[in-house]
Amino acid sequence: MSSDAIEPTSADGAAHTPVDRSAPTVPAPRRRAAPVDDVPADGVIVAMPAYNEAGTVGEVVAAVRPHADLVLVVDDGSADDTAAEAERAGALVVSHPANRGYGGALKTIFTEAAARDAAHLVVIDADGQHTVADIPRLVAAQVETGANVVIGSRFVEGAATDAPLYRRLGLWVINALTNLSLGAYRPDQRLTDAQSGFRAYDAVVTRSLAAAETIGDCMAASLDILYHVHRHGHSVAEVGTTITYDVEHANSQNPLTQGFDLVSAIVATTVRDRPLFALGVPGAMATALGLAVPLLLVRPAGLLGGVGLAGVFWALAACGLGLCSLGLYRHLATRRERLGSPPYAVAED
Repeated sequence: MSSDAIEPTSADGAAHTPVDRSAPTVPAPRRRAAPVDDVPADGVIVAMPAYNEAGTVGEVVAAVRPHADLVLVVDDGSADDTAAEAERAGALVVSHPANRGYGGALKTIFTEAAARDAAHLVVIDADGQHTVADIPRLVAAQVETGANVVIGSRFVEGAATDAPLYRRLGLWVINALTNLSLGAYRPDQRLTDAQSGFRAYDAVVTRSLAAAETIGDCMAASLDILYHVHRHGHSVAEVGTTITYDVEHANSQNPLTQGFDLVSAIVATTVRDRPLFALGVPGAMATALGLAVPLLLVRPAGLLGGVGLAGVFWALAACGLGLCSLGLYRHLATRRERLGSPPYAVAED
């Protein structure tokens, strides 16, 4: 599907390589646009970010087309023929003049999808990792549960993945930290696959994400989206899906680097959104340790002269009190905003 080129629009861009969030502004994406009303009100847009995916994107687009009213590919500054292959297979292609990162491509996807106001936006990868046949299952789950977001999970009933053990362990850590940062402590609240990029969004959350300013350009955008969903009280459901890593052009980012980026994003967001938990809890623990050790162990036992070692723990207690104070201050400063946000909701599958 194609039409005449039109003037660029002002959307950010991105793909599968991480970029610095403070990257300078780049020119707006170029697009061959279909009419805004080319998708029916109850229609499905399937979109994929793509960076140097010429070898797979055409095949994926062709497989997706029976499940979509419109297939959208965001070419994130690829150096190969990704855009040409995607358009040849029948996709609407939006091209970024330069690579902006996975999150930037998602932001362009949300902007383009919001303009068409389709009932469902399904985002998949262009490298063939996601099972195209599961697209109707995500859409059906969205209709049945009314969830604003449906995640294709690798770790619920009916799911399958050949992810290597080290990646499974890393995903487990990221899932645990994400759930803690969201305040999802009960089993029925927890997400099982916070890093799955196979997701369905309804029109409400698509418009909300298109206007969001908190979605970064790098791979941590998948978490930024969940935090946005949490803050705005949108509901989430999960369905089992099959995701394979045995593809030729799978994401090649170093898992340690990616893990560090994700953990950094979780910590930064938790400090911002839940300062009493992120700062107050470790502060209280440091204070308790700093007070208890000198009183119960150091002085009675006369360890290392007592006074010198006790001073170290007194200093630890002072730092802990400082963290508690900072957490309380940040909590009070953001209390009104947080109280105005509905609680995080997870829809039943």
